[in-house]
Amino acid sequence: MEVSKKIIVVGHFGVGKTSLIKQFVYEKFSDQYLTTIGVKIDKKLVEIEGAKLNLILWDIAGEQSVSKIPKNYFMGAHGMIYVFDLTREETYQNIEDEIFSIAKENSQMESVVLGNKSDLVSREFIEEVQSEIPIKFKITSAMTGENVEEAFISLAKSIL
Repeated sequence: MEVSKKIIVVGHFGVGKTSLIKQFVYEKFSDQYLTTIGVKIDKKLVEIEGAKLNLILWDIAGEQSVSKIPKNYFMGAHGMIYVFDLTREETYQNIEDEIFSIAKENSQMESVVLGNKSDLVSREFIEEVQSEIPIKFKITSAMTGENVEEAFISLAKSIL
């Protein structure tokens, strides 16, 4: 039996949301930047602990603030991936407020936070960012594929 689960992928523009989804779904990376307008939907069927999950991935256009995302995008979501760019501090300065704001829209969602573009910074810098941000997050690189599959699968397990 196959079960569908809606996952929204949110974050500021240019943080790599679309690239992470492409890496997870198609195992591909492109360095061409294409702006997502509105929402783009992809699917991937995964098997976890004998259960078949059809992950419906909503790639939501990046905004300066999640408060600008249409509220109906959050409806019915089982999970959320919040992405920020390790190379751009402005994408994680207000991360606690942003995640709290999203949780108010749908408190039933499981979530994972990803610090993307690890291939562009040093491990020392990543450790510095981890000490600054009070929220636990996973390090990813859409370009190299580092931790991408693991991040999506870990969220899928939590919403199973």
